[in-house]
Amino acid sequence: MRASRPGRTATCTASGRAETPSPSKTGLAEAAPAKGAGPFRASVGNENALRIEEDASSMKQPFKAVKVSDHVYWVGAIDWSLRDFHGYSTERGTTYNAYLILADKITLVDAVKAPFKDELLARIGSVINPEQISYIVSNHAEMDHSGCLPQIVETVKPEQIFASTMGVKNLSEQLHIGQEITAVKDGESLSLGNMSLSFVETKMLHWPDSMFSYLDADELLFSNDAFGMHLASSGRFDVEVPDWEYQAAKYYANILMPFSHLVLKLLDRMGSLNLPIKTIAPDHGPIWRRDIDKILKLYATWAQQKPTRKAVIAYDTMWESTALMARAIGDGLVAGGTQFKLMPLKVSHRSDVVTELLDAGALLVGSSTMNNNMLPAVADLLTYLKGLRPKNLIGTAFGSYGWSGESVGHVREVLSQIGVELVGDGVKAKFVPTEEVLTNCFNLGIQTAERLKNL
Repeated sequence: MRASRPGRTATCTASGRAETPSPSKTGLAEAAPAKGAGPFRASVGNENALRIEEDASSMKQPFKAVKVSDHVYWVGAIDWSLRDFHGYSTERGTTYNAYLILADKITLVDAVKAPFKDELLARIGSVINPEQISYIVSNHAEMDHSGCLPQIVETVKPEQIFASTMGVKNLSEQLHIGQEITAVKDGESLSLGNMSLSFVETKMLHWPDSMFSYLDADELLFSNDAFGMHLASSGRFDVEVPDWEYQAAKYYANILMPFSHLVLKLLDRMGSLNLPIKTIAPDHGPIWRRDIDKILKLYATWAQQKPTRKAVIAYDTMWESTALMARAIGDGLVAGGTQFKLMPLKVSHRSDVVTELLDAGALLVGSSTMNNNMLPAVADLLTYLKGLRPKNLIGTAFGSYGWSGESVGHVREVLSQIGVELVGDGVKAKFVPTEEVLTNCFNLGIQTAERLKNL
């Protein structure tokens, strides 16, 4: 990826080189008149720029499209009430971004979650008659981007639907769409008549079907879930949403962390393609204009998962003994020159703990023993972490018990399975921690801080 230069556009070819697209080279589709009629008639001018008649653009109604670039409109939906996404807390809601390309072949890129179908159609209808849509491109088959697709297909009756090879399989098995879906390959281009879309497969970022689409005419990258976040807002662009960074980090940590090695490969590949990019349009959250370089650099940093001199202490407690131990460990970390984040699991969501780990070097987990096991909130966190597979962490376990004391051993075992490099043997306290136990906790904090200095 690179900064845009006036007068030049590029597309991704099968060879991986950036070159100016030509409709005659692509072979997937040739230019044809826009379909549909009625009060939203579209016309093609002398410069092949699609113009929408004034009566459509001046209509006064809710749920209007938002212009993104010369030929692209945002036609998605805002979900202010979403509070959970597969176990990840979305305390600020989300958006389901869909995009309309006003080309000779009018194209819808992605759709929205099923309950928001009418909102999608209303936004499309504020610009064109939805029946004028010729193509639908699905960059990602997950239901928050495809849930209403069967109804949209029935309404629009597009000439063709496009997806990646795995996208064809996923959409067919998930939604049973009553129309053939055409597979596009990595590096292939699709002619929209007066402009073209090119495709870059991004498998497992974060589904097997995921892909990017690049619009040459506007130097715009449709990035599906990459560079997105769960953040509902009244503004559609990064410049209108100044407090996006935590939510971007939270999205990366809870969705993309297990695939960080693929993120690094993708960033390298996009750099080698040398595509000029003015806009990145993800499927969730704000559209990137001003902060493109910043989000790309953050992704590169997050994907490397380099350990820092920061520790996360996550714990649950029955009668506050384990909580007291956690605070003593924190004091030891500070004495050793390491900052820490204390996260009691009664009030800290698992997904926020994971977000704090994104720029940490140590994880210390505390649990009282109950019924010969760790507490449920701790088991919940560790199960979640096993799936996300964070890298380059050191850590250990601590906790209090009344008579059996298995929790510390159980936690250490799971930390080891996750790949956390264990520090010491952990610390146990029978009932209320004595001064000696608290000193041991303090020393564990110092020991962890010293290890972090040497990473």
